[in-house]
Formats: sequence, C-alpha cells, structure tokens
Amino acid sequence: MTTHPQRFTVLLVPEHFEDPQPATVEAGAVRSAVVEATGEQGETGYPRYAGEGVIADIDPRTRTVEAVLVDGAELDYGFQAKIAP
Repeated sequence: MTTHPQRFTVLLVPEHFEDPQPATVEAGAVRSAVVEATGEQGETGYPRYAGEGVIADIDPRTRTVEAVLVDGAELDYGFQAKIAP
C-alpha cells in the first residue's frame, strides 16, 4: 500500500523564475498556500489537495503540481505552481 503525503505547501511564482536555491524560490513566491489531501483523485489522475483558496492535483512521487485552481480560476498566465522544498 502506498501512502501519499497529507500536506504540501504550494508556491505561486512567476513563470520565468528559475533559481536552484530553495530559499530563493520561496522568497520569490507571490502567494503560498498549505493544501491538504482531500481523499479524491483529480481529473489528472493524481491525488487532489485543497486549502487556502488553492485546489491542486499533485504527483506525490515527483512533487509536481499537475493541475491547479486559484480562488476558483485557472492560474494567471505567466505564473507557475511549485511545491515548497
């Protein structure tokens, strides 16, 4: 049986932001949200997490945000969602 993490912190950062330093990625975030597992599977087939206005399908193995809604809308053009280190 595989268990998935129950909580992640999702960071919304400008799309062009590429910095290998984890602290810099967190500092560059325009918004962050702690999301918790809902027990549902998202449209992408990955577990769904929700909290603080963010709903995200996250691949827990690779820690990749596969789909995200922010305050009920798609992520604005020019931004990306990342998982905090």
